Amino acid sequence: MQKTILVTGGAGFIGSALVRYLIRETDNKVVNLDKLTYAGNLKAVAEAAQDPRYSFVQEDICNGEKVADVFKTRQPDIVIHLAAESHVDRSIEGAAPFIHTNLVGTYTMLETARQYWNGLDGTKKKNFRFHHVSTDEVYGDLEGPEGLFTEETPYAPSSPYSASKAGADHLVRAWHRTYKFPAVITNCSNNYGPYQFPEKLIPLVILNARAGKPLPIYGKGDQIRDWLYVDDHVRAMWRVATEAKSGSTYNIGGHNEKKNIDVVKSICAIMDELAPKNHPHEDLITFVADRPGHDVRYAIDASKIANDLGWKPEETFETGLRKTVEWYLAHY
Repeated sequence: MQKTILVTGGAGFIGSALVRYLIRETDNKVVNLDKLTYAGNLKAVAEAAQDPRYSFVQEDICNGEKVADVFKTRQPDIVIHLAAESHVDRSIEGAAPFIHTNLVGTYTMLETARQYWNGLDGTKKKNFRFHHVSTDEVYGDLEGPEGLFTEETPYAPSSPYSASKAGADHLVRAWHRTYKFPAVITNCSNNYGPYQFPEKLIPLVILNARAGKPLPIYGKGDQIRDWLYVDDHVRAMWRVATEAKSGSTYNIGGHNEKKNIDVVKSICAIMDELAPKNHPHEDLITFVADRPGHDVRYAIDASKIANDLGWKPEETFETGLRKTVEWYLAHY
């Protein structure tokens, strides 16, 4: 049976990948609700926009009246809430937009969705889901080379960004606990892939390398992240949104722990092959002062989603990174 999926932040990096997937791989209708801030890019959903099942609403998730109108007119069956301010450096420079969008915006979405859900009947009410998409950064830092974030790891956010996302997660759990609101949460590791805004590490390095510009690395580049190809993340999100029990939380990771310096060197090696210059691209690596409060290591235990829902990543870091470099070289 055809459903209507409301995606917030559907013009962003991960949201647009989800929109493309839903239009390409399912028969559902997709409503893309996006404010179109600096990171929103309608080119990322241009192909999906050709399909009559797709529609776009430009609006701020903090505007309760407008959001309520979207629920009233579009009658969604599933909400996948991705809209967020998400760049750590920007949150350090100015936290206010992160508090407003990630906390007030999530509250507005939750309360509007709850009131809408209360008015539903029968199967439509029973099957409604609100899927809140979060980050592994809410867990803070892993000390040492061992250990993984699980769904039971205590929250210990380090940056204004991760603190705002942690607060949003708590709101979702409170709405589920207090109102029995049918919500689920996922916490993902670092995503990469096509259409990512080029302030993030991988697209920044690719584009700077192509232009012959310095490749800036914080500190010594020893920070470790678990890298998740965006299309793998999308498949996991859809499985959680459609199959997970209300109140569930799932960690989504790529099983690809890499130091930042090694990620950059891998990009340089691919660039040497695909876009060679008269010197190795590694010569462009430049070390810069570390970010304040920079977490050293993130790593996700994604065994719960594998065991419960049968999801595992399909891309290795090597295959996903090559696809990503090739995409940026072809589109920039």
